[in-house]
This record gives sequence, structure tokens and C-alpha cells, in this order.
Amino acid sequence: MATMTLSGDEAVPRGPLSSWLTPVQAWGLLLVTPYLLVFCAFVLYPVAYGFWLARDPQSYVALYNDPIFTRSAINTLVFLLVGINFKMIIALLLSGFFVQPRAWIRWLSVLFILPWAVPSIPTILSVRFMLNPEWGMINQIIFKLTAEDGPNWLNDPTIAFTMAILVHIWKSLPFWTLILVTGRLAISQDLYEAARVDGAGGWQTFRFITWPSMQTLYLTCTLLSMIWTLGDFNSVYLLTGGGPADLTHVLSTLGIRYLRLDRLDLAMASIVCALPLVLPLVYVMMKRLSR
Repeated sequence: MATMTLSGDEAVPRGPLSSWLTPVQAWGLLLVTPYLLVFCAFVLYPVAYGFWLARDPQSYVALYNDPIFTRSAINTLVFLLVGINFKMIIALLLSGFFVQPRAWIRWLSVLFILPWAVPSIPTILSVRFMLNPEWGMINQIIFKLTAEDGPNWLNDPTIAFTMAILVHIWKSLPFWTLILVTGRLAISQDLYEAARVDGAGGWQTFRFITWPSMQTLYLTCTLLSMIWTLGDFNSVYLLTGGGPADLTHVLSTLGIRYLRLDRLDLAMASIVCALPLVLPLVYVMMKRLSR
């Protein structure tokens, strides 16, 4: 039966574990056990099981021979390079606009953040319905204005994939803009006042004050955005479903295609193939955060 030993104002349990654990370590182990159980059940086991399913080398040979996999890998790189760079540059520019202390800008910022705050499924499906070539709202407006039919937005691979990138930017842009606005607000106003006294213009102020102060935050946000974008399933799958002809898949949605073909091994192998992109980003991200 455990007893209590008082040391100062603290009451700590003493029992069989005290022979090889200090009281503080015993309490720490007790408190961390529920987290470890949840982590093992919902993270460690699924990951280990996925690696076990993808252990056969023939799965990767079949994956490499599938032209859809090559197209999906290229789409993923394009999605990252175009989507993230445009998103972060626009967020940096918009942060300079929303940081202005005007009442109407504050009200506008509330509307601006709505695409990120609203759940992805209804918003992206709404965009998909708007882009319908036959009865979508956008093509109806084009027909009323020009008396001509609008483009088949989601039936052309290039247009469909471009729209998926734009939807991703539109959906996540408010979040990163808000983060960069916070970074701008942390810069001392004394620096800007001194720059105005010295006659610095807008570009000089940004180059010598704003950017040096926000460079670390901007690069950290870019790395984190790349990690999250690699796992962005909704923007592509809800808008295009990987179509037409499976030509707009990215690695995060390719697994669904193989699951529909009853190829669970290829589905897991396609996810494993994304690790060479994810792990270096995670490593660099942790190194930056540790500093």
C-alpha cells in the first residue's frame, strides 16, 4: 500500500517504483502514459502498419511503371513551387495592407478571413458547383456578358489543376496573412518613425526595416506551409477528384485512386514515396525552431 512522504509543501507518492524512479519521475510517467497510449494507437500503429503494407519492392516497381504516378509526382512539385510561392508573396503584400489602423480595413479583414475559417468541404464543393460548365454560375455570367459559352473549367487537365492551385491559395491565404500581420505588428514603430525622419521611402522602409525583421518568420512560415501543402487532400480531391482521366492527382490524393482499384499496397507505397519530400522539410523546420 502506497504511503505519502511530505517534503516541504509537496506531497509525493512513495511505493515500489521509488527504488528505481524518483517521485517526480513517477508522477511524470503517470501523467504521460495516456498520451503515449493514444500516440501508439492512432499514430505509431497506423504508420507501422502502412510501412508493413508497402514493404514489397514489387509495389514500387509497379508504382514507377504507372504513368499516373509520374504525372502525380510532377503535379505535386508544381503544386508546391507555384502554390506556396504565390501564396506567401501575396500574404506578405496583404499583411502590409491589413496592418493599417483604419476601421474599414478591420471590417474588411473579418470578411477576408472567412474562407479559412469556414470548413473546407462546403466551400470547395461550392466552388466546384460554380465551375460547372453547363449550369455553373461563372459560365452563366460569361454567357450573359459575351453570348459565348465559358470554358470547361474542370474537364481540361491544365485548367482544372490551375483552379485547384488557386483554390488552395484562396483557402489558406488568410491564415498566413494573419501570421505575417502579427509579425509586422511586433516591429517597433520607433524604427519606422526614424526612417521617415531620415526621408526613407516605402521601398527603403520595407527593404531595411520590415524585411530584415520578418525574414525569419517568413521563411519559417514557408517551410511549415510546404509541409502542410504536401498533405493537402481537399483542394484537389474535392474540386477535381483527380480528374479528368486521373491527370490532376497529387501524391496526397493518389492513394485514393489505388484504393478504388483495390491496390492497397500501391496506395501505401505512394504515400511512402512522399517521405523524401516531407522528412527534409521537417528536419529543417525543427532545426530552425530549435534555434
